[in-house]
Parts: sequence; structure tokens; C-alpha cells
Amino acid sequence: MPKSLKLISCNVNGLRAVLRKGTFAPFVREYKPDIVCLQETKAQKGQAEIDLPEYEEVWNSAQKPGYAGTAIFTKVKPLSITYDIPDADEKKFRDGFGDPLREGRVITMEFNDYILVNVYTPNAKRDLARLKFRHTIWDPTFLDYLKRLEIKKPIVFCGDLNVAHREIDIARPKDNHKNAGFTDEEREGADHIVEAGFIDTFRYFYPDQKDAYTWWSAFQRARERNIGWRIDYFFISPKLKKRLMSASIHQDIMGSDHCPVEIEFSIL
Repeated sequence: MPKSLKLISCNVNGLRAVLRKGTFAPFVREYKPDIVCLQETKAQKGQAEIDLPEYEEVWNSAQKPGYAGTAIFTKVKPLSITYDIPDADEKKFRDGFGDPLREGRVITMEFNDYILVNVYTPNAKRDLARLKFRHTIWDPTFLDYLKRLEIKKPIVFCGDLNVAHREIDIARPKDNHKNAGFTDEEREGADHIVEAGFIDTFRYFYPDQKDAYTWWSAFQRARERNIGWRIDYFFISPKLKKRLMSASIHQDIMGSDHCPVEIEFSIL
């Protein structure tokens, strides 16, 4: 039996595009994660042929073709699988820019001793048209969902949260305070996650590390110059802190405008 579990999360910005680049399956084979969580798959199950037979594929695709979506590839069979945010107020979620409850943004898996949540948080949009929805509806609803799950078992949740939490998490904080992904409202949502007790695993190990980013703009050679944002995370419940072994960012892995993030924790 393995002594630890390795989990990897990545926004692939279109799984079919990543597969055409030939980077995804080789990365998974090299790093051998037990579970891989993907965001922004932009595909339905069966639209992407992936040669990873040792993994069970679980998809939550958006109703709108080629948009959003999440997936989990797991070697460990879950006890149960839940899609989206159960019992969410559907009227509140009709924000005029689509229906986030139909965009395949959340997958939850229950295992023996923890619950895994994979999330692709809605973007506030460049003109901040979705910021109010994000701040007043999505963020509090999703955090309430995590708290309800945590009553049953400790939580591991990961994904593209579409926010750089602190100034250290973005290359140019002074230039971005009013831009999507670094507004006060979005950062407040991340504050509430931490205030609820959830641990940012990367900052747990590396509280002061600068230049540790997970997303880069496609313009002005931002990735080459490492002018980036840390918007992809693994958070855990405090009860899992003693089991946490490592957290890392794989900035050298190409194929998406994001890079994978990883944690490893011991098995009871």
C-alpha cells in the first residue's frame, strides 16, 4: 500500500487543445498522481481521447459547448460523487451571464477519511460585470457548502479560484487593484476562506516566497518574464494539517496558460 496520496490540480484551458500539444498524458505518467483535478475542460466526456487507463474519469461539463467544465481522474475509487452545489438557490445563480449551476464548476468526491472538492470559480469578467454576483452569491454560497461538508469529514479543495489572495501572489499588485482577480471584493472572499480555518497549503510551507505564480497572460511574453498571478490553490481543513507532506507549483509544465499545482499527504 502507498504511504501517501499525491493530488494535482490544473486549469487546462481546453483539454482537447492540451492533448493536441501532447503534454498532458506524459506529465501525468511522469508525476504519477493518485488524483488529478482539472478545470476549464471545455469538453464533454468522450470528446477527448486520453490514454490513461488506470484512472477513472469523472466529468462535469457545462451545458454550453466549449465552455468551463471540470473533471477528476482518480486511481482511488470514491465512496460517492456529487456535482455542482446541491441545494443552492437557483434564482440567485441566474446572474445574466449564464447559469453557473449549469457550467460544470464543481465536483465533490467523498473518500474514507476526507472529502475532495474540485472547483472552477467564475471569473468577475474584464469589465467586472460579474463581480457583484461573485462577491455576494458565489463566494459565500461555495464557502457555506464547504463548511457543511466539513461537518462530516475534513476537506481538501482545489482549483482555479480566479483570485490572487495577497500582494505577494501577484507580480504587479499596484497595477491590478481594480482589475478582475485582484479586487478587494474577490480578495475578501479568499480572506473568508482562511478565516473559516482552511489552510492555503502552498503558503503553509512557503509563506514568504515571491514569484510563485500559476497563471500568466498570453500578452507581452508574461510567462517568459514571470509576470504572473497565483490563482490556483489547494486548501485543506485544519484536521489534515499534520498529514500534509508537501505543496508545490510546477511552473515548468507547459500546455496551458496555467500550470499544475500539487500536494502530497500521508495516508492514515
